[in-house]
Amino acid sequence: MSRSTPPQPTSAYAPIVFRFDAEVWLYADDGGWHFLTVPAELSEEIEVRTSCQRRGFGSVRVRVTIGVTSWTTSVFPDKKRGAYVLPVKKDVRRAEDFAAGDRVDVTLELLDA
Repeated sequence: MSRSTPPQPTSAYAPIVFRFDAEVWLYADDGGWHFLTVPAELSEEIEVRTSCQRRGFGSVRVRVTIGVTSWTTSVFPDKKRGAYVLPVKKDVRRAEDFAAGDRVDVTLELLDA
């Protein structure tokens, strides 16, 4: 079961930050891409807050922290899952010592809101 918290209260200049845990999964392709799925209720919140700022393929720029590792990337809408998905680089998986099937705690900050 996924834990998630709603975004922190914000002012006009405060960042929009979500915290949740999710299972890392391997994309069924030859590329070895690893992802995690943003919980549905948080994905809906992202959709609302970024309706005018989305980029190619509906992507939204984010800053992510897992463990002590932070990086900037994008989340992408996945119609099959009905939620945004977050790609997780090999360097991050190595640095934080996790693999497909593991659950990780995630902090995700919207950069396009």
